[in-house]
Amino acid sequence: MSKSLARVKAALAAAGVQAEVREMGIETRTAEQAAAAAGCALDQIAKSIIFRGEHSGHVVLFLTAGGNRVSPEKASAVAGQPLGRADADLVRAETGFAIGGVAPIGHLGPVRAFIDPRLAEFATIWAAAGTPRHIFAISPADLIRASGAVLADFTL
Repeated sequence: MSKSLARVKAALAAAGVQAEVREMGIETRTAEQAAAAAGCALDQIAKSIIFRGEHSGHVVLFLTAGGNRVSPEKASAVAGQPLGRADADLVRAETGFAIGGVAPIGHLGPVRAFIDPRLAEFATIWAAAGTPRHIFAISPADLIRASGAVLADFTL
C-alpha cells in the first residue's frame, strides 16, 4: 500500500469515519473519471483544488463539487490573501500528495481548507484517496469534520 493511501486510511480511522476506500479499474485523476468510476453525479465528486497563499507561502485547499469551478477572486477573499498557482513541489511538500491524487485528508501537516456548499446537498460524496485510482465515499458532514474545512462561497 502506498504511503499516501495509508495516510488517508489512517486519517479516516482517526476521525472515526467508517469509509470504504475503493481501488477503481480506471484512473480517477479528474472529477469526470471519478464520477464514471463511482457511478455517481459529477457534483458528488469532491475535487481538491490547491492554491498558494501569496502572503503565507502555504497551500490553501478548496474542496469543490465536481462540476463547479473555483473563482480566484472569491477564493482569495475567503482565504484572506491573494492566491496564486501552487506548483507540484509545493503541493507534495505540504500535503504529501501528487497532483491528480490530492486527498482532502491525510496531509503531512495542517492545511487550511474550505468546502463548497454544493457538496452538502448530497447524502454521499466521493473524494480522492491519495492515488490516481483510489477514491472513498463519505458524508459531507464527516468530510467537513475530518478535514476541518469551512463552508464558504468560492465558486463561479
